[in-house]
Amino acid sequence: MQELSHYIDGAHVSGTSGRFADVMNPATGEVQARVPLASTNEVAHAVEIAARAQPAWAATNPQRRARVLMKFVSLLNRDMDKLAEALSREHGKTLPDAAGDVQRGLEVVEYCIGAPHLLKGEYTDSAGPGIDMYSMRQALGVTAGITPFNFPAMIPMWMFAPAIACGNAFILKPSERDPSVPLMLAELMEEAGLPKGILQVVNGDKEAVDAILHNDVIQSIGFVGSTPIAEYIYATGCANGKRVQCFGGAKNHMIVMPDADMDQAADALVGAGYGAAGERCMAISVAVPVGDETADRLIEKLVPRIEKLKVGPYTAGNDVDYGPVVTAAAKANIERLVQTGIDQGAELVVDGRDFKLQGYEDGYFVGPHLFDRATPDMDIYKQEIFGPVLTTVRAQTYEEAIGLAMDHEYGNGTAIFTRDGDTARDFANRINIGMVGINVPIPVPLAYHTFGGWKKSVFGDLNQHGPDAFKFYTRTKTVTARWPSGIKEGGEFSIPVME
Repeated sequence: MQELSHYIDGAHVSGTSGRFADVMNPATGEVQARVPLASTNEVAHAVEIAARAQPAWAATNPQRRARVLMKFVSLLNRDMDKLAEALSREHGKTLPDAAGDVQRGLEVVEYCIGAPHLLKGEYTDSAGPGIDMYSMRQALGVTAGITPFNFPAMIPMWMFAPAIACGNAFILKPSERDPSVPLMLAELMEEAGLPKGILQVVNGDKEAVDAILHNDVIQSIGFVGSTPIAEYIYATGCANGKRVQCFGGAKNHMIVMPDADMDQAADALVGAGYGAAGERCMAISVAVPVGDETADRLIEKLVPRIEKLKVGPYTAGNDVDYGPVVTAAAKANIERLVQTGIDQGAELVVDGRDFKLQGYEDGYFVGPHLFDRATPDMDIYKQEIFGPVLTTVRAQTYEEAIGLAMDHEYGNGTAIFTRDGDTARDFANRINIGMVGINVPIPVPLAYHTFGGWKKSVFGDLNQHGPDAFKFYTRTKTVTARWPSGIKEGGEFSIPVME
């Protein structure tokens, strides 16, 4: 049995709390490792080390910090296959999908190499008589991130790359379900030249999370996960005076207009709905065809595509479409919601309940499901299923379709498939959702734009990566300076005013 560790002060450190969590192989249902769960004291120790290391790192000029990230990108490319395999082994993703997880994180690191430019302040010459004014972006100090199981490479890099580029130290608390890749990333950062103590990985559960939330030294916290936990972390972190950004749940709608290319729309829905077994916060989980004729055509296109999906372990080859879900509890919850959909009257067009994979009967595999004629009052529509379940809600008009997406409590991502530019433009302008795709099913912005939803999908006022990241991980200081041009006699006792 492999025993994993924390990564503190440049070394793998065994846990001292005596508490562990099992790390499963979701394809077989077997325990493949155990990971230590940190105590409050272990978190505090990691923070103390980070606080000692951070001032020297902040004093390192941005170009030298960027060179560490440049080397890190090279190492990520070197070890891409190794990282993808470790990720697939613990999460269950296919190897190409796991490599994509690493790649989308790598792209944010590449953006952060521009830190010398992105950290430049503003300057005003002669703001007043002999007065110059300028602003500086300065590091916060020790920062922290709490990241989810579904993107164990990408989301940690979305957080720690800009934080470190800005001169901060970073405490990473990854998901205890798939902790190996975050530990590997910390090793690679130090191989790239990062000083010890600047990036530390502390594994844990709620005790570790609460230790981060209540630690006075930690200045900011990033989180990605479910909305109830996002609300808790945001409220607690803000109450403790920290800068907090939290990203929660989603229920992403894809509207299909009558004029859409139905083959294109069906292909997009299958990839966006079932990729990664539906365990993506940007997965399309609701299809909204406009008009019954459109709905019938769409269902006709979807069914054969869904029935041909290949479900299996990542070891079965790169033609596997998706693998298992992450835990037995996740599988049980998906199956519960599927049954709820049936009980509440939705039409189960593709039934994956009897799916079994020979040789992997104890794995957490869930067959693909397709519901039609669901309604907004059903649990399968209201709740985030986070599994390979696509729900179709028929709308009779464009206004009804856009209203469904706008009225839902989540506002992470959405998409519309249409050939009509006026409809697409209206949709993009009116929709109250943070990320919009026009004939693009998963509208995840590239690294130099920002990622973030609206409504109950986000808590905080700044998005992830892009320019917002450099705002989130720095404070602005504004300096007003006057250098005397000659010897002056006496003091001025009135408040200075412009002359």
